[in-house]
Amino acid sequence: MAETLFGFSANRRILAGLLVNLLSSICIVFINKWIYVHYGFPNMTLTLVHFVVTWLGLYICQKMDIFAPKSLPVRRIVWLALSFCGFVAFTNLSLQNNSIGTYQLAKAMTTPVIILIQTTYYKKTFSTKIKLTLVPITLGVILNSYYDVRFNVLGTVFATLGVLVTSLYQVWVGAKQHELQVNSMQLLYYQAPLSSVFLLCVVPLFEPLTGDGGIFGPWSLPALATVLFSGVVAFLVNLSIYWIIGNTSAVTYNMFGHFKFCITLIGGYLLFHDPLSLNQALGILCTLAGILSYTHFKLIEQEEGKSRLAQRP
Repeated sequence: MAETLFGFSANRRILAGLLVNLLSSICIVFINKWIYVHYGFPNMTLTLVHFVVTWLGLYICQKMDIFAPKSLPVRRIVWLALSFCGFVAFTNLSLQNNSIGTYQLAKAMTTPVIILIQTTYYKKTFSTKIKLTLVPITLGVILNSYYDVRFNVLGTVFATLGVLVTSLYQVWVGAKQHELQVNSMQLLYYQAPLSSVFLLCVVPLFEPLTGDGGIFGPWSLPALATVLFSGVVAFLVNLSIYWIIGNTSAVTYNMFGHFKFCITLIGGYLLFHDPLSLNQALGILCTLAGILSYTHFKLIEQEEGKSRLAQRP
């Protein structure tokens, strides 16, 4: 009975984490797109604001005893911090240079890349059924790419780099949490300020400091308020990513991401009038079919794993 209650409680926490990630991830895409379209706020500076607000949020959390910081050697998380910079910067640049549909489309390819990385370098195995769920997802991506993609050369470069760096980052997040024996807040607490320092060093090289469009430019109060709100939402996104990957897996997080992909496409159509054809709608349905298949097979595998553990003497 106790095990059943514990399992129910754990599933409820996972569902809560997924819900927070769903709402915050969809919200951050539209807020950032709004900032780029209506205010022209510099991309890397916006990313830096996200990092700083994330660290401040975690600092407040640890002062409220929500979690206890754990001392970590900086050298063990340097590459994670660098990949975090690349992950956020390249995905934001992809969003800035592509339509929302194209941006989400590129992100959908993260799952196959993660499976390739985990299979090749971490010797992790995936069942045939799980691999086959990538087929409808890929078909959905192809339908959207054929009828929606409006890639330009620069957008293509940023989208490709975003997929590669994001895949590495998400694999490393799960690996580092297990390797260093830390929870999501403890790891992000050290990684966020380190990423902020790295980004602070390069922002002046790529973006103006003063004048129109500069970091210290004449921004309006609504623009600054929107940027600050974007940072708060980014804190929720970053925290929920770490929590979900630490409690499930990078592949599960990305399968959930495809669900967000479908919702964001519809939102882009409604808010920014991005085109959404019948063929794109079929692509969305195809992607959802893959997500539901993955969820079904993953739950079956988890139940079978629990049964095998229970049968052991």
